[in-house]
Amino acid sequence: MGTGVFLELLAREASAVEFEGPILAARAGGADAATLAELEDAKLAALKVRAMLRRRAKREAELSALFDTAGDLAGLRDLDAVLEAIVHRARQLLGTDAAYMTLHDPERGDTRMRVTDGSVSAKFRNVRLPMGAGLGGLVAQTATPYATADYFADERFRRKFDIDDAVHEEGLVAILGVPLKLGARVIGVLFASNRSVRPFTQDEVVLLSSLAAHAAVAIDNARLLQETRNALEELSEANRQVNAHSEAVERAALAHDRMAGLVLRGGGIEDVAAVVTEVLGGSLVVLDDNGRPIAGDASELAEDPAEPEGGSAATRRGAEATAVMIADAAQMSRALGRTVRKGSLLVASMDVGAEPLCTLVLRTEGQVADTDQRILERAALVTALLLLFRRTVAEAEGRVRGELLDDLISRPGLDGLGQRARRVGVDLDAEHVVVVVRHGGRRERAAFWASSQATLSHGLAALRGDEVVLFLPGDKPGHLAKRVAAELSVSLGHPATAGASGPVRGPSEIGAAHREAQRCADALLALGRAGEGASASELGFVGLLVGDGRDIEAFLDSALGPVIDYDDRRGTALVRTLTSYFGTGGSLSRTADALHIHVNTVTQRLDRTAQLLGADWQEPERALEIQLALRLHRLSR
Repeated sequence: MGTGVFLELLAREASAVEFEGPILAARAGGADAATLAELEDAKLAALKVRAMLRRRAKREAELSALFDTAGDLAGLRDLDAVLEAIVHRARQLLGTDAAYMTLHDPERGDTRMRVTDGSVSAKFRNVRLPMGAGLGGLVAQTATPYATADYFADERFRRKFDIDDAVHEEGLVAILGVPLKLGARVIGVLFASNRSVRPFTQDEVVLLSSLAAHAAVAIDNARLLQETRNALEELSEANRQVNAHSEAVERAALAHDRMAGLVLRGGGIEDVAAVVTEVLGGSLVVLDDNGRPIAGDASELAEDPAEPEGGSAATRRGAEATAVMIADAAQMSRALGRTVRKGSLLVASMDVGAEPLCTLVLRTEGQVADTDQRILERAALVTALLLLFRRTVAEAEGRVRGELLDDLISRPGLDGLGQRARRVGVDLDAEHVVVVVRHGGRRERAAFWASSQATLSHGLAALRGDEVVLFLPGDKPGHLAKRVAAELSVSLGHPATAGASGPVRGPSEIGAAHREAQRCADALLALGRAGEGASASELGFVGLLVGDGRDIEAFLDSALGPVIDYDDRRGTALVRTLTSYFGTGGSLSRTADALHIHVNTVTQRLDRTAQLLGADWQEPERALEIQLALRLHRLSR
């Protein structure tokens, strides 16, 4: 048997035991010592070749696996996926029980466990390794691979109780650690470990180091990619915000241009409100300086509708609470110079010289951006300018109208009065009423209100001393006096008393009517009726004293008219019964005797009188008027 048999064994990759077969066969066949020695030498040479071939095959497999690993890592984009793939492949390549990776923490200056594969201990998965502590800390500090076949028996490592306790809990014995390096910088440590004693060969150290080199590059690429993604996301978000801001600015500029155009074209507050609701949505209410709506529906401002069982009282309380909330928000808005949010309401208010001018209240269910709030503030500013312009025009026109009315009262014979009146839209030949208002010292506000009313009514208004005088179209002085007193009292927040006279035609009658209206206003104040309005005919017998015309018929009609008419229609004797009743001091029996009727008849007639004159006909002041009217009626008949 020749030595070529070993080449055949090498060719078919036979096991090491089979290489003993030719020697045993030769010895059994009686081969001499020289032949046996030659076969032994050939066997040893063949086994060396076999070991070398196996090492090369293993190296080729490792390189192939390393190449595949590099390809796999290059295809990964998520950092967590990259780290998990590295640790899992390290465990596969070295055939260890576990593999794990720690990464450097620049904030704390140590390394922390990042990924594990094959680990069973929660404490081990959360361990941190200070620089220089344990095997991993030493690798991170020196940037040099370290391996130990028995960690707890190895004296080279600086012990830390918590680290050793975690390693012991995991059951690890043999540990190999290699640095993850980017240039000269260590970013972490890659480990392969066994739960039994196992020495790591130099080839395994080189293999794990090669994997760590690829892993470090892959980690850095994944980090850079993640940072790029984050940067792109931030850039995209910034671009979105810039676009949104640009759109908001463009929308605000467009709204401003539209509102400015409205002002130039003579638009009103309602037009400005329409622009705001078109741009921002929701519903808008514009309030004047007293919190009264001048545009929009104020009922839409209530936060919550009243429950059915609450009824009108709950609705009223809700409206009052909303009004108080809006007033507080408006005051805050004027102090801050910005829009104030109260629930679903946005409030922007403007003032002039610390005097409130207008408040815009926008109800919107969605969130309104800061730039959109600026639109509301700009609308409040434009509204304030419109109101100021109106006030300026009204004041200028009010001065013209006031000077005209002053001349009509004090100099009715002045030339050109009719022409001046026509120039401001007043026809002096038509019926007008003169109203004198006592305002209690609120001169400026009363004058502004009167001027506005006169302009709207095509009349005149003037501030004269401690009174405001109005010259208004109409033929019912009492009705106008009551309306003026009521509305001006609300505007002033203080009682305003109005006396009226008229109707008058032409300049010559205005002076006398003015004096009579003054006396009516003074009479109301003297009678303790501040805040009311009346003409001479509505002041009863006092009207006979203050009225220039001494209109007795009007007084009789006011005090006794329904009773006189009833007697005339029915042929009854209610007037005669009243005369006897007051003449006998209010005695029913003496009245019945004087009229020769039954007491019940007297009672029935007085009941009818109460129905005609009102239940208060026997009150002292009213009774005095009725008695005076009875005397004047008797004299006139």
